[in-house]
Amino acid sequence: MKLSPGLKQFVKEHETDDVHSLALQAGKYPDIDMETAIRQIKGRRIAKDKIPSWYAAEDIIYPRHLSLEQSSSEATAIYKRSLCKGNIMADLTGGMGVDISFLSADFEQAIYIEQQEELAEIATHNFNILGLDNITAINADGVNYLSVMQPVDLIYIDPARRDDTGKKTVRIEDCTPNILDIEDLLEKKSGMAMIKLSPMLDISLALNSLRNISDVHIVAVNNEVKELLFMKQKDAGQATYHCVNILKDNTEEYTFQKEDENSASVSYSTQIYAYLYEANASIMKGGAYKSIANSFSLEKLHPSSHLYTSDVLQNDFPGRKFIVKTVCSLNKKDIKEHLSGLKQANITVRNFPLSVQEIRKKTGLKEGGEVYIFATTLFDERKVLIICEKA
Repeated sequence: MKLSPGLKQFVKEHETDDVHSLALQAGKYPDIDMETAIRQIKGRRIAKDKIPSWYAAEDIIYPRHLSLEQSSSEATAIYKRSLCKGNIMADLTGGMGVDISFLSADFEQAIYIEQQEELAEIATHNFNILGLDNITAINADGVNYLSVMQPVDLIYIDPARRDDTGKKTVRIEDCTPNILDIEDLLEKKSGMAMIKLSPMLDISLALNSLRNISDVHIVAVNNEVKELLFMKQKDAGQATYHCVNILKDNTEEYTFQKEDENSASVSYSTQIYAYLYEANASIMKGGAYKSIANSFSLEKLHPSSHLYTSDVLQNDFPGRKFIVKTVCSLNKKDIKEHLSGLKQANITVRNFPLSVQEIRKKTGLKEGGEVYIFATTLFDERKVLIICEKA
């Protein structure tokens, strides 16, 4: 399986063209398989940002859109690679093959299993293009293969999160395969399994359902949670939470245990100090609301507001940091006094009775600019607007 030189050249020349127009012009290019060409054009557009190292390899073949949409990004795949190494690993739900292409770098041998024949063929071709000689591709059902394979050092599994109608699913038992049905087999075949689940999943409910989870990795990219990774190891104790936010120039990481979060005490402030903090999305998803305050010597504004303040700037705080310029209420007099002359601002609502749209209507502020406004509730239940600039 490979693309002809003519088709590759066509894709390269028309990569930025409107694909709908190209489809209508198929008659002008009788020597081009237009359906394949358009699939490659769409695939390269997505890969350019999502999987840049694959995009750089011109002979990569892209599968149907759904497989590309469901694949991991290069950034999250590289993070997974940092979590494990060994002699042999198996990916039971191979898909497009992005994850195993990175995970395999720290294993002597990697086994890719994919039940869709076409997808397995495409992945085999791409592994060859990328020089991944240690990956063996097998066209088979992952669970069936699991039952007969020899034990390995790592099993990676990313259950399909769509039902028979194509609708997205979140719950473990609604995914295919259902991890709860194969836990015994996973533990029999490997001392470690990495299970990728929906970022929308309730982590506490998942931990109540799954057994022997040693670590939970909450992986965000540019402050958007993309993946939940559950590390399954025999005789695991209390799970450690790893909150990760992969940014363009650095990665924010914060580790805690839920037991410590539940027992932690935190100071609440009735005033706003010089600096305001908003934790990144992975920390919010993990629920480290009190732990993060204690780790950085911050005071919390309210039990439900999840905003923090301090007199000394904590540069290493994993999230957004702001310099507080002023604080006001939403009454007309305060708005006129504190927001006079301001035309636009970035507004965030945290534990506040009005929506962003309602606040914009009340203040007349448009979106954008260098000013940030947090509408929130303080510990004494006062409703305030905190006007800030980035620290």
